[in-house]
Amino acid sequence: MDHGTERGTSGGHPAGPGAVPADPVTGRVPLAVVVVDREGLVSHWSRGARRLFGLPKEAAIGRPAPDLLPVSGVLPGDGGEDSASAHAAYADHGELGPGLESSLGGRSSYPAAGRARLTVPDGARVDVLWWAYPLVGPGQERLLVLAADADALRRDFADGGAEEAVTERIAPGFALHTDFPGADELARRLPEILPSMSVGESARIVAQVLELGYPVLEFSRHDRVPVTPDWGVPRRAGRRARRERAARALAAGEPVPEELRGEAEDLEYAAVRERLEFLNEVSGAIGTSLDLSRTIVEVSRAVVPRFTDVAGTYLREQVVAGEGFPDGVPDTTTMWHRVALEHTDEPGRWDDVVPVGEAMPFPAHTPFFQCMTSGEPVLVPRVTEEMGHAVASQFEKRDIRPLITGRSMLLVPLKARNVVLGFMILLRHPERPVFNDMDRVTGAELAARAGLVLDNARMYTHQENVAETLQDSMLPRIPARMTGCDIATRYLPGTLLGRVGGDWFDSVKLPGARTALVVGDVMGHGLNSAAMMGQLRTAVQTLAGLDLPPARLLRHLDDLAQRLGDTHLATCLYAVYDPVAGELHLANAGHIPPVLVRAEDGASELIDLPTGAPIGVGGVPFESVRVPVAPGDRLVMCTDGLVEMRGEDIGVGLATLCESAAHPAASMDDACDGIIRALGARGGRKDDVALLMARLTGIEPDSVAEWRLARDPAEAGRARAAVREQLHDWGLPRLADTAELLAGELVTNALRHSHARPVELRLVRADTLLCEVDDDDHDLPALKSAGPEDEAGRGLRVVSTLAREWGAGRTESGKTVWFELTLPARHRRGRGAAAG
Repeated sequence: MDHGTERGTSGGHPAGPGAVPADPVTGRVPLAVVVVDREGLVSHWSRGARRLFGLPKEAAIGRPAPDLLPVSGVLPGDGGEDSASAHAAYADHGELGPGLESSLGGRSSYPAAGRARLTVPDGARVDVLWWAYPLVGPGQERLLVLAADADALRRDFADGGAEEAVTERIAPGFALHTDFPGADELARRLPEILPSMSVGESARIVAQVLELGYPVLEFSRHDRVPVTPDWGVPRRAGRRARRERAARALAAGEPVPEELRGEAEDLEYAAVRERLEFLNEVSGAIGTSLDLSRTIVEVSRAVVPRFTDVAGTYLREQVVAGEGFPDGVPDTTTMWHRVALEHTDEPGRWDDVVPVGEAMPFPAHTPFFQCMTSGEPVLVPRVTEEMGHAVASQFEKRDIRPLITGRSMLLVPLKARNVVLGFMILLRHPERPVFNDMDRVTGAELAARAGLVLDNARMYTHQENVAETLQDSMLPRIPARMTGCDIATRYLPGTLLGRVGGDWFDSVKLPGARTALVVGDVMGHGLNSAAMMGQLRTAVQTLAGLDLPPARLLRHLDDLAQRLGDTHLATCLYAVYDPVAGELHLANAGHIPPVLVRAEDGASELIDLPTGAPIGVGGVPFESVRVPVAPGDRLVMCTDGLVEMRGEDIGVGLATLCESAAHPAASMDDACDGIIRALGARGGRKDDVALLMARLTGIEPDSVAEWRLARDPAEAGRARAAVREQLHDWGLPRLADTAELLAGELVTNALRHSHARPVELRLVRADTLLCEVDDDDHDLPALKSAGPEDEAGRGLRVVSTLAREWGAGRTESGKTVWFELTLPARHRRGRGAAAG
């Protein structure tokens, strides 16, 4: 990287495009250039570094930077050639270590500089100046370290005859044709690397470097550069006194004498640099997350106490609510919420008078209204008693005047896309210098950066609310109790941005007191996956209503997915529970298997069933299996987001699922929460999760009564008598009249429309009294409006009026029409049964 060793004279730079007039106190010396990557290892070691530190490139590349650079506490090896070369140099000067050590450790995000006396491997003592510049951007490079021989620098001053006029300002530059990755981009970004330099000054240094063709160390009496190591050259006599005189003149607003003009420029530059450093620090302190509440607090805390003593943040109502972007210019009706207040006063002084969370409008005559409507900062050097009284009138019975009168006030708008989202009220104590025009500019820049960060958090919050609302609207409301089973569910949105996924669960009431249980997962995330999930869930409900066997239902679902398009695939697990037969009928389309927990011994197992291909693949057959179950057994179905974790075999997650599902719990909800805790403890979950647990309570045989009725109209009377007698046997005489009437209507309709097969009547006593009538006619009945002279059409109207619930569905051999009646409280199945 260092293409020459000669030192330039004080005569200036070669002529050429972009060259600047020579400065009589400017010279150049070679630099050592070292680049440290994000792992803390040396990725570039220039020829200048080899000359300065005495270590060849091949021995330095890939080594930990603290081993090679002069950091406090690093000592030469305890013996052996390799150890000595690894620790090429070490510091014995107290000023060096902490600054460079912080930079090498990644603990500093700002340029730093220093000086040290080093001992290199050949035993020589070298006086070294160093600079460390953190690098931000793509690539592995994290830190640029430059170093120079201070003795060579002093020789340059001596050659130029300027040893008595040495200034403290020196800055490194470097050539465009360096050979470490990203060097070209680095040279073009000098204003970012040296953030306190103006664009013009950076352009001049780049032009000079282009002309010289190798790294330089620039030093000049008048140049303003940001980082200056103390390299031990005494200042000219009287410098401090002149600076103090210049400071007094600037503070008083008086003309600066000609002999103090340089000192005044230095002080003005120092003030500008301090402001830029402050803004850089604020930018790094805010926006660490997309959480709106946390961002608001960060913005307020970032300015107290360095810039102000009190900072109150107000936001528009729509921003606080996480709604859409606020429309229009604020007016006197706009409500502003005080969302944060930071101060250096004694605790509690502000809390009662201006509590966080309060909302209020601001009248047109106030400076607050001027700030929010103009979108520009408003500076009030001192809050007078008159203004304090006007502001206090907004706070009704609370007297805010002692808190603000006599203080300097600056109001800055928080804007994004030219819309005012809020504003900040900044106050300084009376004994502190008042806000000035430079503070106004600083406050405006601060507000601009804070406004963008707040808007990002606001948009993220809004998108989160929209996503959660959409996802919540797509998930079904499953009752906790179905015929013969208890159900509990959980849905956890993914941790990825957007939080919308394609996982779902569902349950569908089927004829014969059966229940369909479904869990599915559309692959991918985002609105498209959620929309596809909504379509598939609706399709499953429709197909389940046709009482299709599980394998055939998945076949139809796959055909539908093919027609919807081939951009999405989905997995689906479909199970039908028959509480009378004590059986599960299951089919799988590429989904993870369910877990069955046996009530008898508490053992859990994955149900072995054919995996099948995902929905949407097309042309792949599906198979189903039947699994006997006993009352109290539990079925656990979930999506892979619960058990799958990057870098881990899914078998580990499935084993954890089996183990956690088997743990006894006081309720179904507690059992679900236990599973979530056990699997969530592993961390790393990003996918959304759907979990459905069903406790299969079953129906005792003596709670079911069935009759087959011949295709004879006289059978309707027999059916009514059988229903009445059965209800008396069950101790339900109060339901006998209603059940007899409604069952007779359904049986009569079935006998009238059946073709060849006998009509079947069934009564089931569970959470409700269920009555079902099957026949071989596929046409579903419909409610009709019968006139006064009509002899038919009133039967279903009576059923609809008297039944708790009723419905009809097609079956393979015809249809089923059913109704339910509410059981007396003492006949209902006990609630709150343990899940274990």
